Amino acid sequence: MSPKHASGGERADLAEVLRRRALTEDEARPDAVTKRHAAGGRTARENIADLVDPGSFVEYGRFAIAAQRQRRDLQELIERTPADGLIAGTATINGELFGQRAACAVLSYDYTVLAGTQGALGHRKKDRLFSLIERMRLPTVFFAEGGGGRPGDSDFPVVSALDVPAFALWAGLSGLVPRIAIVKGRCFAGNAVIAGCSDLIVATTDSSIGMGGPAMIAGGGLGEVHPDEVGPIDVQAPNGVIDLIAQDEADAVAATKRLISYFQGSTPPGPAADQAPLRTMVPERERRAYRIEPIIQTLCDPDTVTFLRERFAPEMTTALARIDGRPLGIIANNTMHMAGAITSDAGDKAARFLQLCDAFSLPVLSLVDTPGMMVGPKAEATGLVRHTSRLLLAGAALSTPLIAVILRRGYGLGAQAMTGGSLHEPLLTLAWPSAHVGPMGLEGAVRLALRRELEAIPDHDEREQRVRDLTAAAQRNAKALNAATLFELDDVIDPAETRSLISRTLAAASLNPDPRPPRHRFVDAW
Repeated sequence: MSPKHASGGERADLAEVLRRRALTEDEARPDAVTKRHAAGGRTARENIADLVDPGSFVEYGRFAIAAQRQRRDLQELIERTPADGLIAGTATINGELFGQRAACAVLSYDYTVLAGTQGALGHRKKDRLFSLIERMRLPTVFFAEGGGGRPGDSDFPVVSALDVPAFALWAGLSGLVPRIAIVKGRCFAGNAVIAGCSDLIVATTDSSIGMGGPAMIAGGGLGEVHPDEVGPIDVQAPNGVIDLIAQDEADAVAATKRLISYFQGSTPPGPAADQAPLRTMVPERERRAYRIEPIIQTLCDPDTVTFLRERFAPEMTTALARIDGRPLGIIANNTMHMAGAITSDAGDKAARFLQLCDAFSLPVLSLVDTPGMMVGPKAEATGLVRHTSRLLLAGAALSTPLIAVILRRGYGLGAQAMTGGSLHEPLLTLAWPSAHVGPMGLEGAVRLALRRELEAIPDHDEREQRVRDLTAAAQRNAKALNAATLFELDDVIDPAETRSLISRTLAAASLNPDPRPPRHRFVDAW
């Protein structure tokens, strides 16, 4: 129905606004939409509609166009560069669960507009949104696909454009609000920096993420590279850049809705899995590896666990989850890789995850089964001393509640790093009956402490039997029950009690939060 004057005639001003608004919608560019769909992608507006609650999106800057009036016809710019290739605004996500706590900001580069490049007005729009995000403390989702800076804008005098404040503003939000980047397809240069400065990156399997695209690579004399070979998923997942892999944009949006929910608060407690199987999930043989994922999934509320950076440093598991509806972070040693030893990559992975949890007040559960820090010349060549120390530094700075459960081996500095620096640093330090603790691996401790005695035994077989006997004696001494008699541990428990004890301790902590004044901390990009 056409807008009318009170006298019944059509209002030209309102009609013009509505006509121009229609030109910003997907329906106004069927060829661009068809091309995007044919390439297996969705439009920016389709992604936003899938992410946010219906009717909740408040858009900013929809009428902006590319700053190219000196070289292109105005009507062409209106029709072909809607929103200057950046759709942005506020909305609610998961509103049915969190009500007023569901308020968020959403931004999306539009790959159908000049390959999702960053235009002059798009930068100004980002600046405006980033300022509002800080003022309103809005969790943010950013669809970052695009080719980086746009060289073709002509309406503003510029030499370097290095005075653009958008990147400083975006980086400055670190630690203030949770920020999730979604990447599909090609994401280069400035777009990649937006993703890289985010707290979490969700990327589809066809993504290619790089600090420079093919043109920049060629311009630097580094050869011709296909866009999909710059930083594909099989490179960026094992190296730790990507937190979560999605099959396509629909899968990425669903994953992001779950990820952002952990930062939106608690949900009503739901059903719990049978806890009895925990009693047999850790093998009795100390050297036998086992999967840590079933233990985590059993402890947590059903269907609430999201594992992060699974292909990077798999010897350290990190996950977001819920117990009795309360969101929390989980770090755990994975004995299926490197026997659960803490490598340089594992130290980085866990330390950065603790920063994330601390910045947004998520309690942390640490599941410990480690022989300690990785050792040896090859390990030291990775910068082990510095990288593994990051975990101790992050643990010492942690102000959010920490609970530790020693599942089997808790040896050396590695175990201390997993428990915030000391067995008495967590709010509660528990051990399962299978647990042993010690200053280092027991066999190594025997060989080191009794080296002269062992060297005095000439027969090799007899000497090794002596090592086995002494190690068995040390293992009996290192049993969790024995350590508990000296109050090195708070309790040794039936594994089936673990979930309940975690829940009750976190409930007590929430009644009496840490009295120390909050500190603004940024979350390390790495």
